[in-house]
Amino acid sequence: MRIERARGTRDFLPEEMRKRRLMEAKMRDIAEKWGYEEIRTPTFELAELFTLKSGEGILKEMYEFKDKGGRHLALRPELTAPVIRMYVNELKMAPKPTKVFYFGNCFRYEEPQRARYREFWQFGAEIIGSDRPEAQAEIIALAFYCLKSLGIKAELHVGHVGLIRERLIDANVRNDKINRVMRLIDKGEREAVIEFLTGIGAKKELINDLICLVNLKGEDALKEARERKIIGSDSDALNELEMLLELLGYYDIVYTLNLGIARGLDYYTGMVFEIYEVGGRLGAQNQICGGGSYRLAALFGGDDTPSTGFAFGFDRLTEIFSLEEKEQNRKSVVVVVPIGERNNTERDVIKEAIKIASKLRDFFPTHLDVMRRSLSAQLSYANAIQASFAVLVGKNEIKEGKVTLRNLNTGEQEKMGVDECVERIKTCFEDER
Repeated sequence: MRIERARGTRDFLPEEMRKRRLMEAKMRDIAEKWGYEEIRTPTFELAELFTLKSGEGILKEMYEFKDKGGRHLALRPELTAPVIRMYVNELKMAPKPTKVFYFGNCFRYEEPQRARYREFWQFGAEIIGSDRPEAQAEIIALAFYCLKSLGIKAELHVGHVGLIRERLIDANVRNDKINRVMRLIDKGEREAVIEFLTGIGAKKELINDLICLVNLKGEDALKEARERKIIGSDSDALNELEMLLELLGYYDIVYTLNLGIARGLDYYTGMVFEIYEVGGRLGAQNQICGGGSYRLAALFGGDDTPSTGFAFGFDRLTEIFSLEEKEQNRKSVVVVVPIGERNNTERDVIKEAIKIASKLRDFFPTHLDVMRRSLSAQLSYANAIQASFAVLVGKNEIKEGKVTLRNLNTGEQEKMGVDECVERIKTCFEDER
């Protein structure tokens, strides 16, 4: 009986893994150059970590279970909560700001669709200890430059949840009601917002102002909000947002101001942003990154600590990342070929072949036959894996203290010492680059 893989998961073949590792390396390189350090959290956590953050409803979306000790655990559905839990437990005494990045798999029990799986990967970064405009601008710029390193063109939308919250607070809307409104806005349910506010007795002026505010987009959005007197000149959120937008200009980052971006969770306190793929390759589900400023540490037993961060949907990035021609090629490969009677290669030849392969592996990806195949079968395998060179080792080579180096692209071959063989291959590979 053939066992299929679990629904919503994937097998990654070598070609796909080369692509994913290359993308990961490019993004890690950017994060490290910006002063961020890598961390990693457990694949499963106490389920309470996620219900505290997102409410009991998230249990329906998670792989959650009781372990043999009766503890309620869950495979992590995202990485922000584990990172802040780690910060509270392990890093709260670290110098501020604490700048970290992470890459890991997450799990959600939802209907699989294109670029959305039950096991998926996130790449993200957090600045813990600051949510000032400088930190906000840096975290957006870091996300932007990660995409730039991958050659992915995208559209950045920036907003600020404080503008929406301030307007609701000014109208004396209770905090629990504000959170409900934010969740509806986050889902894009404008009619439901109107219905809910009407149901709690909100004035028509507030409803009109709020709908107008969340529909404002583009360079004149703030100007129009002021003219309509939806935002006051003394707004802290407005002053913070204007400073952020100025700083983004210093990073030469093009953005769209979108005051309708919201988050349905009350710990989001300020700037929010979303990044969308440009080109239509992901269809309607084209968001590839989301982030913002939040205060989550106190919820997990720590001090009230401001933070700013983002997370990429890594799997969506792999859908649109294109390898350059020079990156599509496999690393140049060498095959060591012990020569002897079929199925009875002499031990001294095998011994010498292992020694030579061990030396070559200090410099190049090197294969050594482990199936006792004939010379022709070994060379056929070398061609199948697109090896560049075959290093032939037989009794004659051992007597002369040499090897036969065959260029599999040209068919030329020559006997030489092992050190000369290494240098010859090095030179050829460098010329190819």
